[in-house]
Parts: sequence; C-alpha cells; structure tokens
Amino acid sequence: MTSDSLLSARGLVKQFGNFRAVDGIDVSIERGESFGFLGPNGAGKTSTMRMISAVSQPTAGEIRIFGLNPVSHGPEIRARLGVVPQEDTLELELSVMNNLLMFGRYFDIPRKVIRQRATELLEFAQLSDRADDKCDNLSGGMKRRLTIARSLLNQPELLILDEPTTGLDPQARHLLWDRLYRLKRDGVTLIITTHYMDEAEQLCDRLVVMDQGRIVAEGAPRALIEQYSTREVLELRFGAEGQEPYVDRISEYAERVEVLPDRLLLYVHDGDEVLRAVHATGATPESALVRRSSLEDVFLRLTGRTLVD
Repeated sequence: MTSDSLLSARGLVKQFGNFRAVDGIDVSIERGESFGFLGPNGAGKTSTMRMISAVSQPTAGEIRIFGLNPVSHGPEIRARLGVVPQEDTLELELSVMNNLLMFGRYFDIPRKVIRQRATELLEFAQLSDRADDKCDNLSGGMKRRLTIARSLLNQPELLILDEPTTGLDPQARHLLWDRLYRLKRDGVTLIITTHYMDEAEQLCDRLVVMDQGRIVAEGAPRALIEQYSTREVLELRFGAEGQEPYVDRISEYAERVEVLPDRLLLYVHDGDEVLRAVHATGATPESALVRRSSLEDVFLRLTGRTLVD
C-alpha cells in the first residue's frame, strides 16, 4: 500500500464450492478517490464488494482496509464504512427522521449527536421538509437520497454504493450525482458499482471492468476509451436486405466493424470522412450517425453482448 491507499487487495479470491466467483484480483484505491467496479451479471462484483465491506472473508489472498485486516478487525473497519445497498431497506412505517434516529443507535452515538447529524443530513439530501412524513409516502428518488443520508450518520471515511441510481428517473439521478460530488469534495472516498456507463464516466476517477471473476481492464474512463476504442463510431442502418451484404464493401474504412441485427458499428477516427467514403462505394444507408466513442463501447468490447444469467 502507498501512504495514500485506503484499500489494497492482492490475489483476492472468493470460492463457493467448485465455483470461483472472484479469481485472484489486485486492486488499490487511494484516499479521496471515486472508484468504480463495472461488469456484467456474474462477473464477481457483488462478492468483491462484500469482501471490501468486511462482511465476507476471502478464500485466499490479502486485503487491507484502512491498513487493517478485515478478518481480524471487521467491527473496527465496519464502524468507519458507509454502505448504500442496491435495494433500499428503510422502515417504511416510520417517519423519515425516525429512520435516521433509529439507525444511528446501531453505532452507539449519543442521542443529541444523532439528532444533530440527522437534521444536517436531511438538509444535505433535500428532505428537511419531509422529516415527519412516513417513508412509505416518499418517491423512489427520495428514498434513495434518504438511504444515502442514513449511510453517512457515522461520518464514514469510505462510502460503498451498490447500483445507487438504478430505477430512478433522469432528474433524480442527476440530483444524486450532485450529492455524491459534494461528498467527494468533502474528502469521502467512494466505491461505486453501476450498470450505467454514463454514470461511471461522470462519477469515477478510475474504475475496473470485471468479467468472469477477473479484472480485464483498469484505468480512468477516458484513458480506457482511448485504449480500447476509436475516437468516433459511425452507426449505419441499411434497409430490409439487412446489414451483412455491406460489411465486405465498407470494412476497409474502419479499424473494426461490429454487425448488429439492426445496424453496423464502424469504429473510426473520423466518422464524417468514412461516411463520405461509404457513399462513394454506392452504399446508401437509410440512416447514419457519427458519435464519440463511449465507455459503453469499451465495456461491450471487453465483456461481450451476450446476456449472462
């Protein structure tokens, strides 16, 4: 670990019977970073997050959180963590304020301090005007903000967020992003899993892509795009005859061509120039779109487009 490392894992393995969910990964997270874990279902993200949260012991390898071994110092580590689970686990029949007051008692925080922190956190989450409302009456976005506020009651040094904006509308997602930016600015280290590639690009300083229990790529979002994709992607849609008849005719103009049922993806450095070349061959797509390469292009190239159950 470097002097700034908050978490370090070497050769981390998690095995369930004959199934190896996490297969010898190495990762280091620095203080103050926003670090992401991306991967399809079954990639090993959940098992990794449980070990990072000090609630599941590794089968093999070494992990240090705050310089401590979670096997022997689990309670001490968990007292310094905040965890936002994928599913909200609020007490729906209690008021917003009482949810925070009750949760604070788990950390043996004095009642006066809990109430003061709860009041501040409701303001942070923009829920002060709903303090006396039952949680059952809140919208999905409000419940998510309350769950994040609850995770901050113990003033954690490390906040772990599992799919923090799943199921939220765009306005609620962006409001949550704003709350997370503020936490990072205040020095809280964030570890995030998400299926939203735009979210990972916005929130993560660095990230890893996991597949089949292993890390297949690591770096800053923009650096990964530059390494695994081209500057632009040209999307072409042809008519009822399908896409395949045009592949051989236009593939020489792209670094890589991906054939999808409804369109061709040409990975290129200058989409407009390649589009002119495509028209010069006599091919006439029904529609064409030039866009910047994204983290989603990288993710699908590394993990494939096939669904994993």
